[in-house]
Amino acid sequence: MSVQRIPLAAVLEKTALLSSLSPAELQLLAARTVRRSFSAGELVFSEGDPCAGLQFISRGKVRIFKSSASGREQVLAVNVPGESIAELPVFDGGAYPASALAMEDVEIAFISRQDFHAFCLEHPEVSLKVLTVVGARLRGLVNIIEELSFTTVRQRLVSTLLKLAESEGAKIEGGIEIRLPASHQELANRLGTVRELISRNLMRLQAEGLLEVDARRIVVKDMKGLKALLDVTP
Repeated sequence: MSVQRIPLAAVLEKTALLSSLSPAELQLLAARTVRRSFSAGELVFSEGDPCAGLQFISRGKVRIFKSSASGREQVLAVNVPGESIAELPVFDGGAYPASALAMEDVEIAFISRQDFHAFCLEHPEVSLKVLTVVGARLRGLVNIIEELSFTTVRQRLVSTLLKLAESEGAKIEGGIEIRLPASHQELANRLGTVRELISRNLMRLQAEGLLEVDARRIVVKDMKGLKALLDVTP
């Protein structure tokens, strides 16, 4: 089954960076834009590669991550349609500071560095929006550093479970049912640890009567007890 493609001007209009542009300006920029497609599991770019331009996601999800020499991953962000990726190297001329992987089939609208620079000179408000996005990314990275430095794996896992329960949980008999958004390995990558520790902590929380665990399906049986763990160092 083929997926209907969204016109490039409509893709650009849905991005936060370009939402203030007029239809004529969007059409002008769309004429300088090309489509790029990536299959699930394919690298969009690798850390250290030269940055050729700015990329806007029109379909699919992209995981931004850093890798260690031993193969460990730390997820920095998961970007979705309407978001741009790798804004900073477009302006500072440096290489990509992290890698990007297509989590599912992805389509991207790509604008070369030269064309985007020229467009920003004509539309300074776009440059200001880029600064806003980059600033938000920096704050997100600071939060990740803070969590990795000052919290335990158990606390980070509990915090994630509470957020999922409050935002996506369904009340059922015996508690609040949630589904983990990814495998234990993916969750470990997001929380800066290894899969074994995620599984071990889930089993420990289940033994304490706080959860009921069935693979990615989890029932939070005691929200108050779970919240109390964030105030205690295990």
